[in-house]
Amino acid sequence: MKYITTVEGKEYTIEVLDDHHIILNGKTMLVDFVSVDGQPVFSMIVDGKSYEAIIQEGEPEWDVLLRGRLYPALVEDEREKRLKTASGGAVEGGEYQLKAPMPGLIVTVLVTEEQEVTKGQVLLILESMKMQNELKAPRDGIVGRIRIKAGESVEQKQPLLSLH
Repeated sequence: MKYITTVEGKEYTIEVLDDHHIILNGKTMLVDFVSVDGQPVFSMIVDGKSYEAIIQEGEPEWDVLLRGRLYPALVEDEREKRLKTASGGAVEGGEYQLKAPMPGLIVTVLVTEEQEVTKGQVLLILESMKMQNELKAPRDGIVGRIRIKAGESVEQKQPLLSLH
């Protein structure tokens, strides 16, 4: 099965060959990818390099926390991508709910309600597992309701703020 994953505007084609091999943009890679104790924490070894990531499947994008950065990733299989392209694509709009990718503590909220933001702008900082993680805007928009404040503890998948 082939998947097209879009991260920060760049598309990656991933074909899963078997449990330990993928093809990433035409390059075959050896991978070891396992969930840690049934949590959304994954241990990955890709071509001999070790990584740890927190991956939360969302709608429409997945949240991938890797090396202290949160990456919204749109994952589509080949068929979905072809259908979307044939229908003219989806309009990027409507309301987006930023949710906590993991439990943690809100360190700082860097935006205010009704503030215009640009794609990639840091909205808030969430501390989890002794790491400070920048949660960024997945697209341009205007901050709607902010549901949290600095110093507040949050649970995984808890809505933090909306963007429209």
